[in-house]
Amino acid sequence: MIQKGDRNKKRAKRHLRVRKKVFGTAERPRLNVFRSSKNIYAQLIDDTIGHTVASASTLDAELKEKFSNGGTVDAARAVGELIAKRAVEKGFKSVVFDRGGYLYHGRVKALAEGAREGGLDF
Repeated sequence: MIQKGDRNKKRAKRHLRVRKKVFGTAERPRLNVFRSSKNIYAQLIDDTIGHTVASASTLDAELKEKFSNGGTVDAARAVGELIAKRAVEKGFKSVVFDRGGYLYHGRVKALAEGAREGGLDF
C-alpha cells in the first residue's frame, strides 16, 4: 500500500526531473500547475528573474462563486481559461507547460486544454 508521504515524494522526484528540462523566459514563461485535493492553481513564471507574471486559481473571486468545489475537472478547465486570458492581456501567446510532476491526466489535462482554448500555445 502506498502511503500519502510516499506518493508526494514520488511526485516531487518527478517534478525535479521535469524542471531540469523546463525553463521559462521573458518571451515564453513557464505555466506551472499545483494541484491540491480541494483546489488547483496556475502561475506564469519568468525563471530568468524569478517573478510570477500572472496567476489564477479556483480561489479567485471570479471562479469561487461559480464552483463550490474547486477540485473538479470543470473548475480546472476554467482556471486554464482564466490564466490564458490573463496571459494574453499581458502579451504572452506562447508558454512552456510545467505539469509539476503530476501525471498529464484529469485536472492537469483539463487545465492545459482550457489554457489552449484560451489562446496559449504550448
